[in-house]
Amino acid sequence: MLITENVRLNRILSGTWKNFVFSIAACSVAYIINELFVKSLFSFPVFIPTVLGTALAFFIGFNNNQAYDRWWEARKIWGSLINNSRTFARELISYTPNNKDGKEKENSSIVREKLITRHIAFLYIFKNNLRNTAHENYLNYLSAKEIEMIATHTHQPNALLLLQSYDLNALYKNENLDGFRFIEINHKLTAFGEDMGKAERIKNTVFPTTYYFYAKNFIWIFIYCVTMAMGNSIGMWSVLFGSLLGYVFFTIQAIGQKLVNPFEKDNVMGIPLDQMTRNVEITLLEMLHKKEIPDSIVSLNADYVM
Repeated sequence: MLITENVRLNRILSGTWKNFVFSIAACSVAYIINELFVKSLFSFPVFIPTVLGTALAFFIGFNNNQAYDRWWEARKIWGSLINNSRTFARELISYTPNNKDGKEKENSSIVREKLITRHIAFLYIFKNNLRNTAHENYLNYLSAKEIEMIATHTHQPNALLLLQSYDLNALYKNENLDGFRFIEINHKLTAFGEDMGKAERIKNTVFPTTYYFYAKNFIWIFIYCVTMAMGNSIGMWSVLFGSLLGYVFFTIQAIGQKLVNPFEKDNVMGIPLDQMTRNVEITLLEMLHKKEIPDSIVSLNADYVM
């Protein structure tokens, strides 16, 4: 995710220079066609690119609004995951009751720590699923038996939630949790499953390709028309101005396309899953009073975080 207020010029050019080159080529062809064929027959009407440009602006604007809605929903989902993760750990630590002599009931602290560290593994595996990556950060938080168990499942994050349910139920059966506190913590596991499904819905639902296809082709038609219309009055300068207009429209459309896939790997405009997952990991380990805590993920050149 980009975090800088001022985007560097080299980043802008590196991602959009092809749009300008293609626009120049298209406008040059349009100008030649107008000079050799169209101009001798009739003067290309100015109102055509005017009306087309207005309609195109609305079309691309609607497209980008829908793309931003997907991006913002993805950010809210992971915000919910972060908040519920902290609450989940806090409730496990504070709700586990003590014996009358002040000592914790047998094995409750072991199960409690297992639940919290396994949740860290859940976040890492879920992040891998969303980004189609195979990072093995989660291995530090699972036993060999757990790793073997989830390997038999096609949906490993859900398999971890199943293990969480088993251990949480064990705490309840061993009277380490009363009924009301068990229900409260179990609600968090339900919320994790719901957030997981919401995020997967965004990832697996393809944004209608017709938006991208028609928008791209309408931009080509627009820059052809605007070059021909301006060519009758300003000559070859129409190639430059037509290219600039094409560059603007293509770039705005490209921004929307980047927002469409908020979980995509190496998407600097996507959701910073690496940073958010690491922050939760640090918080939960601190709550367990662990000494070995990983460093926070920092931005690259104060520009973006992944």
